[in-house]
Amino acid sequence: MSAKPPEMSGPTPGFLVWRLSMKWRVAVDRALAPLDLTHAKYALLASLYGMTAGGSTPSQRQLADHTGLEALYVSKLVRSLETSGLLERTKDPTDSRAVRLALTAQGRTTATEAITVVQALLDDLLTPLGGLTGPGTAAFTRDLRTLLDVPLTPPTKEPSP
Repeated sequence: MSAKPPEMSGPTPGFLVWRLSMKWRVAVDRALAPLDLTHAKYALLASLYGMTAGGSTPSQRQLADHTGLEALYVSKLVRSLETSGLLERTKDPTDSRAVRLALTAQGRTTATEAITVVQALLDDLLTPLGGLTGPGTAAFTRDLRTLLDVPLTPPTKEPSP
């Protein structure tokens, strides 16, 4: 006997999270179009900016893990960012399979501009919660971190009758 899904009135939390993420992606794509960045490219560029702040050169794999994007997709985006002159790839001297990443001067400038644009956009989006520094935003952020910290487990199949 298969389990019946629970009755819900209105959209599910999963649907709302998905809709919010789509709204955010579209807003970021539009805001960063003048910088020739998409949301995905921005995620890599801004993440790399933060990861290299102390002078480190993270691997492409570390960047993929940090962003939660698939390694193959990150590889494609990194090649595009490299072609645009925003980052450099180098072979890791200690691991022949690894590629190290570093922002170029143009990449650091573009990342700084993009982060400023996205922070302003985020403040606007979070206005109903009090903006970036509002108490509602702090609670929302806490709840998001709680949900993101839950490990994914493979679905289990119910035994057939």
